[in-house]
Amino acid sequence: QVQLVESGGGLVQPGGSLRLSCVASGLTFSSYVMSWYRQAPGMERELVADVSSTGGSINYASSVKGRFTISRDNVRKTVTLQMNNLEAEDTAVYYCMARHIRVNSNQYWGKGTLVTVSS
Repeated sequence: QVQLVESGGGLVQPGGSLRLSCVASGLTFSSYVMSWYRQAPGMERELVADVSSTGGSINYASSVKGRFTISRDNVRKTVTLQMNNLEAEDTAVYYCMARHIRVNSNQYWGKGTLVTVSS
């Protein structure tokens, strides 16, 4: 049974930082592209960042580039999202997603962790 468990969300003031983690189990972690998505109230889910199976290729949404950093540890089966200089617009539920490198339809989602940026 595949599980993706996110943690690290919470309430933070504008300009602050948070570190999200996602721990995977039940899958061959190194065969999956790992992504962070987010969904704000009333908005569609959007891609925040993704990292290739080896960690050699990383992409960011333009809205977070320069503020967020995604990384992965294939030994610990963990993907993290370091979020700095947070803005109110970053408030959302953040989801971890795993997508197989050869079978796009082979995808798994975590249940999400809430990030609230507010003074």
